[in-house]
Amino acid sequence: MLKSIKYMLKPLLDIFHYFKIFEIYLGKRMYLIFLLSIVASLFEGIGILMLLPLLETLDGSVPQNPDQSQISEFLFNVIEFIGLSNNITSILLLISISFTIKGLVVFSALAFNAFLSGELLKELKIKLFKLYSGMKYSYYSSKNTGKLLNIINEQPTRALEAFRQLTLMTSHIINTIILLFLAFLISTSFGSMALTLGLILLLLFLKMNKYVQSLSRILAKENGVFTKWLIQSLQGFKYLVSTNQIGVLKKKVDKSISILTSAQIKGGVASAFTQSVREPIAVVFIMIIVFVQVFIYGLMLEPILVSIALFYRALSSTLGIQTAFQGTYKYIGSMELVHHEFLNQQVNQSNNGIKVISQFNGSIKFDNVNFSYRDTNKKTLQSISFIIPHKSSTAFVGESGSGKTTIVDLITLTNEGYEGEITIDGIKANEIDKPSWRKHIGYVSQDTLIFDDTIANNISMWTGDYNAKVISQIREAADQANILEFIDSLPGGLNTIVGDRGMLLSGGQRQRIFIARELFRKPNILILDEATSALDSES
Repeated sequence: MLKSIKYMLKPLLDIFHYFKIFEIYLGKRMYLIFLLSIVASLFEGIGILMLLPLLETLDGSVPQNPDQSQISEFLFNVIEFIGLSNNITSILLLISISFTIKGLVVFSALAFNAFLSGELLKELKIKLFKLYSGMKYSYYSSKNTGKLLNIINEQPTRALEAFRQLTLMTSHIINTIILLFLAFLISTSFGSMALTLGLILLLLFLKMNKYVQSLSRILAKENGVFTKWLIQSLQGFKYLVSTNQIGVLKKKVDKSISILTSAQIKGGVASAFTQSVREPIAVVFIMIIVFVQVFIYGLMLEPILVSIALFYRALSSTLGIQTAFQGTYKYIGSMELVHHEFLNQQVNQSNNGIKVISQFNGSIKFDNVNFSYRDTNKKTLQSISFIIPHKSSTAFVGESGSGKTTIVDLITLTNEGYEGEITIDGIKANEIDKPSWRKHIGYVSQDTLIFDDTIANNISMWTGDYNAKVISQIREAADQANILEFIDSLPGGLNTIVGDRGMLLSGGQRQRIFIARELFRKPNILILDEATSALDSES
């Protein structure tokens, strides 16, 4: 029984955890929204309470309830204090002013919420990309591109909606508490009934909120799976279509879409249920309370009408709590996924030293180096020792899988977790500031990397200022890579768009542009890892 109650109450306890998560990225300033909500609710309550002296002024009745009498007296004293007379015009003016101020404060709260949402999106995406830029290669290689893209592209946007719903829910809670408190001031019995019915209503929806939370986590996770299969299908489109194997991936995409659709529909049905029962529940509850107040407690019309106004607004806020609560859990899985990735990235960042290599003029030395990849006991490199002097050419020759690329990755300080010692100009690899070392390196890898942009931007990596000198350097590099004649034959020349991953070019053309890019940089160290595999013998 206790376990069941704890399970039902867990969504309520999780809310505090989610506040802490958002606070990490937005700081304490996010709580200003709730201060503005308090001010707005107070002015709304004042506006509603002013109905009491208004009704009494209209019919000239004398309050019979002691609490009501004290409130009426207090409100009339407030009117006199601000220099107005106790007449209908003054009361109507105060009601108008109260709700106008409330509107201005609500606008301020919503505008600030929009600002914070924008800041949150910027914070999540910029920080994630910064962490991605510095993550360990071993961590990157253990993840699929679809998952990483889903986390940085899709999930932060959904996390914004979770934040908006969470702040909206808290604002509703504040509004409910203030309005119920004012209802207590007019009639203790009325306020007690309103509070009791509101709590019952929230408890009834707790299980549904837990269900919506589970759907949110399914959606956040499955979006990554869908993106993975979609990217792989599009990247391998030519091969898959040519060999009639696109259907294999289509089944996986269809399955992922079915899971996403099912979760979306279930979440929508839950949301529709909450929306549809709000008004009927509010009306039924109000009728019950009015019946009790009139026929059991025998209250006069004025406090009943004011209490109805307070209770209806409080009940609307109570139902708004449930709607926002459900909305929070509908999207919170995305924020959980993003936050979890932040934590993963922080412990999987590449180690970096502090010693800057401004010039390379010594040698690269491997001394009894051993290396094995994660999740395997087999050593890819075992007791490797060699020296590569500055201004020399060195070739690593061996069968596929013998560790040639692994050595290259150790030279560029991409791979970590090796045994033995690697030094560059006498400095230990783990003490080196990696960006300063990598500035010296030009690297043409087995996998040709071409961007969907112009040939000029692919070679110069968006140098930007294409003056005569830069153009000359681009053409020189292209000539050295034996691609200049082809470029000049194109109608657009260097401004020709090459398409996604250079698909408008042949394999050899892509590889030569890749080589030209590295030659353009004029590196101190040029690494060619099977860089001519797609070239003809003449090239």
